[in-house]
Amino acid sequence: MVLSGNPLDPEASLAMTNPFLSSEEYDVAAHALYNEGRYDEALELLREGLTLYPSAVELHVGAGYARLAREEYVWARRSFEEALTLDPEHEDALAGLGEVLLKFGQVDAGMRAFDRTIALGYEDDVDLMLQIGRALFREGYVDTSLTFFERAAEHAEDSAEAVACIGYAQHRLGNDVEAMVALRRALTIDPQFAEARVYVANLLYDAGDLDAALVEFELTTPDDHWDELGIWRLMELKKSVYKLTDTDGELKPWEARLTELAGEPDAIDELLAEVEQAVLEEEHAASQPSPGQLETLGSLLTGLVGQQQAGEQEATESLSTDVLMADDGVHRVVMRDGTAFEGSWEEIVQALRDARDAGRPLDEYMAIEARRFYGATGMRVASHAPEAFIRGSADAGMLRIVR
Repeated sequence: MVLSGNPLDPEASLAMTNPFLSSEEYDVAAHALYNEGRYDEALELLREGLTLYPSAVELHVGAGYARLAREEYVWARRSFEEALTLDPEHEDALAGLGEVLLKFGQVDAGMRAFDRTIALGYEDDVDLMLQIGRALFREGYVDTSLTFFERAAEHAEDSAEAVACIGYAQHRLGNDVEAMVALRRALTIDPQFAEARVYVANLLYDAGDLDAALVEFELTTPDDHWDELGIWRLMELKKSVYKLTDTDGELKPWEARLTELAGEPDAIDELLAEVEQAVLEEEHAASQPSPGQLETLGSLLTGLVGQQQAGEQEATESLSTDVLMADDGVHRVVMRDGTAFEGSWEEIVQALRDARDAGRPLDEYMAIEARRFYGATGMRVASHAPEAFIRGSADAGMLRIVR
């Protein structure tokens, strides 16, 4: 359902209180609520309308999309199927049903629903082609999504959005040259198309062309960003090129946008962080030998020492020392520049902090570094505990855990 109707006008708003509106008026009012992200209210209004007009196809379709937005896929499917019972050739119902079928893993049936819109002659409906393309893209069927994006662009050559979607799909398919060509073309059509410009900046960053990436990033505003990755990259580039400090006023608007995007962690986030730390601690404890195992290992090593030559004896003693050090909670990490740090997880993080930003509280340092790593790699690193932070940093390729 292409929800791009006119804003709710005063007359349409009476739908909430006037039970004698036409089905079209219910549809218009529900569209307006949907476009504002008020899915619960839209669905309530559509259900009210359907009690009066049970055969109104558009109301069934609207209910399907409201259910889809609420991730109520079974009910969404039912609404779309009821709409298609009333009108088997309704293009929006076909597109909605196709998306729901993909959610259920019924790929062939979903593709047939999408293809049916083409057979019915809706290939020139640009909004519909983009809607289907996005549904396919979200579910990972990028090759097929590209064909729908190309259909949209073919029938609307001046649509920056359609051309940019081609770029997004080409990038996901690993065709970065084609992606950049499409995104540049989209920006030629509409230089104010912020989504495409942020994407171009990130592509340039990934390609190592940091100067060009900064040029593109600086043509955006904080409100243009809906993902933290680009903001962190922009901030790091600004600090590097212009020698800005972390407290420089020029970075404040970007930091404010980061805070806005991240939001406050809720109870579930905090619970997940605690669970993650508990699992890490259990895994670490399980990987360490028990005292009895250490005694057995020590006896075996002693026996080997008596049987081996001097050189072999040295290597065996070294192994024994490493095992005991690991059991004592002594770890060793090596940074990408070869610098090594030893100690407990907390001592290692303290040493890293002192080398980069002495004096900053440890939890604040880990949070800042986790965001910096995210900007550099796109991988999220836990920052609630030293061990989780070190292990996450290793997963992101920022350091290597030797023991």
